[in-house]
Amino acid sequence: MGTYPRTAGNDASNPKAWDGHPKGSAAYGKVLAGLAFAGVATFAQLYSTQAVLPIMATDLQITAAEAALTISLATVGLAVTVIPWSFLADRIGRVKAMAMGITAATVLGLLVPLADSFGMLLGLRLLEGMALGGIPAIAIAYLNEEVNKAHAALAAGSYVAGTTLGGLAGRLVAGPVGELWGWRAAALAVSLLATLAAVLFLLLVPKARGFTPAKAAGLRGAWKTLAGHIRNRRLLALYVQAFLLMGGFVAVYNYLGFRLAGAPFTLPATLISLIFLAYLSGTFSSRWAAALTLRFGRRNVLLAGVILMVAGLALTLTEMLAIILLGLVVFTGGFFAAHSIGAGWTGSIASTGRAQAASLYNLSYYLGSSVIGWAGGLVFQSWGWPALAGTVMVLACLTAVTVAVAHPWRETRATTAPEAGRPEAAAA
Repeated sequence: MGTYPRTAGNDASNPKAWDGHPKGSAAYGKVLAGLAFAGVATFAQLYSTQAVLPIMATDLQITAAEAALTISLATVGLAVTVIPWSFLADRIGRVKAMAMGITAATVLGLLVPLADSFGMLLGLRLLEGMALGGIPAIAIAYLNEEVNKAHAALAAGSYVAGTTLGGLAGRLVAGPVGELWGWRAAALAVSLLATLAAVLFLLLVPKARGFTPAKAAGLRGAWKTLAGHIRNRRLLALYVQAFLLMGGFVAVYNYLGFRLAGAPFTLPATLISLIFLAYLSGTFSSRWAAALTLRFGRRNVLLAGVILMVAGLALTLTEMLAIILLGLVVFTGGFFAAHSIGAGWTGSIASTGRAQAASLYNLSYYLGSSVIGWAGGLVFQSWGWPALAGTVMVLACLTAVTVAVAHPWRETRATTAPEAGRPEAAAA
């Protein structure tokens, strides 16, 4: 593991006696509930147009790949701002930074339905994504600092479960509303849902106790922190995993709707939006995967999640709708199992600069969503669903090899063995 410069809020500034909120305490429950609502507000808005992409393409007379830009630009905005947001959080505090981001995003989301051109729509989605960048990386850092280490992996799994519910809620609302009144009404409905979730987050989230804001380290110090994380091969492997898996995941959900809207399925938008119920498998698998790390370790559970993704995608190659939906459930469960492990692992590996380590993970995660999520449309338009599914399978296999090489089983065992008697070792 590489070395890291000391940054404010990670070691010296923390109260010595503070070990984090224990599982079962009222504050622990508020942390998880507050961040769950933050996840709903964030991911309902981020993917608010995904369920109505075919409707939007028809209404605006654009291609599938162009319609998907409403997703890609939002995730680009998030990707390029997660690192600046993390440094702002080091300066003003985790909770305050998240509150600023979620408030700005909800305001911008309410403006999206008013866009009078495709260009303005894309611009608003970009700005909305930039505001949402204040949530994901900071939330993981906040969890690692506020929750007892023995339960950090479980708490991260709970947070990821909340994000899946947010993404699911936004899509289930958008699909039926979009079919009845158009994509603008769908975007408004999702924004109102996100506004409610944002208010609940602001009311519930406890004040940080494991972090004390301090003066910024400057550009040189910031670069040293980021470079230290990038040189760490274990973290770098997780960043590669985030880029490849998230890119493939978004590509599947972006274009499966177009496949189901065409022959031989010709499903209406309301029914197509129900495919997002597969997200419920992610809600369960993220928590299930976190619990399995206590027995099998993070590496093995992450690899198992990738294997499930490939198996699920293979099932979608048929033209039997029931088998396709089963495959989507398996694929989604595998993705969120792997993602929940990867997201929580970054904070565990990084002994300092946790917000920046998590921000690099999110940068990779959402760049993958933007780049591969859009490029998958070119593959789909040119060669159809089998080519897109095959491409995502290859990306998943590359991820598995990267993680297996960077986190050898023997090395992982050797690293954790001396800590076997400590409670925090259980989450490793």
